[in-house]
Formats: sequence, C-alpha cells, structure tokens
Amino acid sequence: MTRDDITLTLPGWIGEFVAGCGAGFDGDEAKMGFVIGLARRNIEAGTGGPFGAGVFEIESGRLIAPGVNLVTSANCSLAHAEMVAIGIAQQRLGTYDLSSGETAYELVTSTEPCAMCLGAIPWSGVRRVVCGARGADACAIGFDEGAKPDDWVGSLRERGIEVVCDVLRDRGQAVLQQYLTSNGEIYNAQRD
Repeated sequence: MTRDDITLTLPGWIGEFVAGCGAGFDGDEAKMGFVIGLARRNIEAGTGGPFGAGVFEIESGRLIAPGVNLVTSANCSLAHAEMVAIGIAQQRLGTYDLSSGETAYELVTSTEPCAMCLGAIPWSGVRRVVCGARGADACAIGFDEGAKPDDWVGSLRERGIEVVCDVLRDRGQAVLQQYLTSNGEIYNAQRD
C-alpha cells in the first residue's frame, strides 16, 4: 500500500497549552518564553525533539501558529518546529507567502534555525526571526545543524529579514540539556 499524502498533526496537548498562555504576547522575551515552553512540554510529553517555534504578527504579538519538533513522532525529517509553525501559519492564513498582505509576521524559535529551516525562511515570507539558543548549543548535545553560511544572519538581513539572537538563550540551552539528560533521541546526529 502506498501513501500519496502527508499529514502532520500537532500533539493533543498543544491546544490546552496555547489556551493557557492568553491571546497576545508583548515583546520578544514573552514570545520566546512561550516557544521555549512548547519545547519543554514536547520533551515532557514524549512527542518530539527539544525545539519549539511560533509565527506571530509582529505589530500585535498575536500567535498565528505554534510549532514543535515532530521528527521522531511523525517519522518525518522535515518536521522541525520552524517548518511546522511556518506550514501551519501559511495554511491558516491561506497563503504560501507570509509577506503578501499588509500584516508582517515573525518566526520565533527556541534554537536558531538549522540549515534546512534557514533555507525555508526567505521563501516563507516572514520579515523577522528571533532566536533563543544557538546552533552551537544544539551541536553541543550531538545534533547536526547542517552546513550554514558563517554569516547566516547577514544573509537574511540582505533579504530584508531582521534577525535577533540570544533572547533567553540560557533557558533555551536548559531545554536542550533537559532533553539530553532525559535520554531523548539525538536523531540525525553529527557524523564523523
């Protein structure tokens, strides 16, 4: 039997988690606290890797779409938190280009984007990216973040995408360490 469709489903706990956080988020730290909370809950529920993300309206702080890493639970290497959040936002808003309307959107991610997610950001249409932990922090526990340009921030800025790094980095690092100490699966690990 072959399957011609792909369906990614957010874990059941997401709805309650989002509802408990209120309607809007004021400032980068509030948004980052939310996506780090998603990552932590994803670990505790055993529903995926230690990464969370969200697409927000820049001006209002309204959450458009949450995302968590579903690589292991969905058996899909594409299901990184950023990719999930971007995909859900585009579906909810009815557009593959989040820059096509009057409202500007941002991607907030508990750890800076890997090579795959970095490649998707310009095509998504987000105008701003906010990162918590660094890629080096993910590599420190064994993840392979892929080949990224040394100046990946500059490459996004050249495309008109603002980038803010190290927002609540210590809390993002703590979630990665929690995953490691809980024996979470380090999938696509660094290879010698």
